[in-house]
Amino acid sequence: MSPIDFCDKVSDSFKRLCDTADISYTTFMRTTEPRHAKAVSELWKTLEKKGYLYKGKHEGWYAVSDEAFYTDSQVTKVKDESTGRQLTIANESGQVVEWTVEENYKFKLSAFQDRLLQWIDDNPKAIVPENRRNEVVSWIKQGLGDLSVSRLRSRLDWGIQVPGDADHTIYVWLDALTNYMTAAGYPWRSKEDMDKSYWPANVHIVGKDIIRFHAIYWPAFLMAAGLPLPKQILAHAHWTMGKMKMSKSRGNVADPFELMDTYGPDAVRYYLVRDGGLADDADYSEEMIMRRYRKELAGQLGNLVMRSTSSTLNPAAVAPGKPAGTINPADQSLHEKLVQLPSIFEDAFENREFNRALTSITDMLAEANKHFSDNAPWELVSKGESEQQRLDTVLYYAIESCRIAGTLLQPVMPNKMNALLNRLGAPADKRTLEHTRLWETARPLGEDSAALFPKIKKSA
Repeated sequence: MSPIDFCDKVSDSFKRLCDTADISYTTFMRTTEPRHAKAVSELWKTLEKKGYLYKGKHEGWYAVSDEAFYTDSQVTKVKDESTGRQLTIANESGQVVEWTVEENYKFKLSAFQDRLLQWIDDNPKAIVPENRRNEVVSWIKQGLGDLSVSRLRSRLDWGIQVPGDADHTIYVWLDALTNYMTAAGYPWRSKEDMDKSYWPANVHIVGKDIIRFHAIYWPAFLMAAGLPLPKQILAHAHWTMGKMKMSKSRGNVADPFELMDTYGPDAVRYYLVRDGGLADDADYSEEMIMRRYRKELAGQLGNLVMRSTSSTLNPAAVAPGKPAGTINPADQSLHEKLVQLPSIFEDAFENREFNRALTSITDMLAEANKHFSDNAPWELVSKGESEQQRLDTVLYYAIESCRIAGTLLQPVMPNKMNALLNRLGAPADKRTLEHTRLWETARPLGEDSAALFPKIKKSA
């Protein structure tokens, strides 16, 4: 299989995954596109013109699997127990390295050591979470050598040719990383064009295994080219299974298509955000997906929607208005949680503590369900007009709990929360963070529909 055929196959699988998971994108970037070759060549010429590229002999400990060179302080000699051979491995990845010498182009990364440290010091939230920031600072303080940014074309012809030098191919550092600017329309004709392109990114999301490239090499390239840096680099941790790295050879892998077929894409997205690790790896468990689905999604949110909008308790099919007068002591605890929730949620998101954000919602929903049960609306409805005001109050807090939760959960479960908000009669133009305060006026409910979270026919 040719390189392009293999890449097309892999790329198509990711597109299919995005479509299945309801993940939209403005650009699905392929580094084989002509516009990308143009952007990479432009950045190369800019760096060369500014004096940050030079041709020289490059030597060092190279790990093929990592696509990285390492210094003497970053490798260790070990004995292969099965063969008795002496091997040199990278401390960071454990991959075998070999001493490699070749002529290629180098980027003056060493010139940016102090500037990178200053950038991080001036912007404490530039790299999050904190443990990744500390890693990056530690690497920089160990000393930055100049970086090889090309390979001989005789050895690597799959890539973009160095402008003006047919013997060299631009290596992955400069090629792949530039795709972010390609997607934003680089090269820009003016600063105004750049500003319209939404460059730089507010949050640049990467995996922890590529933080070195994105938090050291990439900012240095941008500094050298005189371009703005991302405002924040968010490096997430990995999913493990059985406390071990997922591996096809071990068989400890999860099929995302199968999971979404069983639980639906929104429920899987919810689990990934709810239980995924940011600072530390998270251990994958389908049992936990089922537990979250049954207890939190179906049991707390779906059940409360169904009960508070049922024709038995709510025959008028309305969301009651806010109760007049002072707050009843029986409603005080839930009322306070609903008032506080939006700011707690926003603070958690702004600090990239996504699991804390979702936990704040489930905590509120637990209180809302308790409030509903404690006030026994099924008993109130049987007493007729004498308890109608109290019944309306109980329904008000139940429906508002569901509406506010549904509004906040839209980024995580867009389809399910759209259905929920439609059912609760929330206008389509009133579903943003500013609309998560308690509403005052009554409104008709939307059309009844199927259960939000139907029973999963699969044992946990």
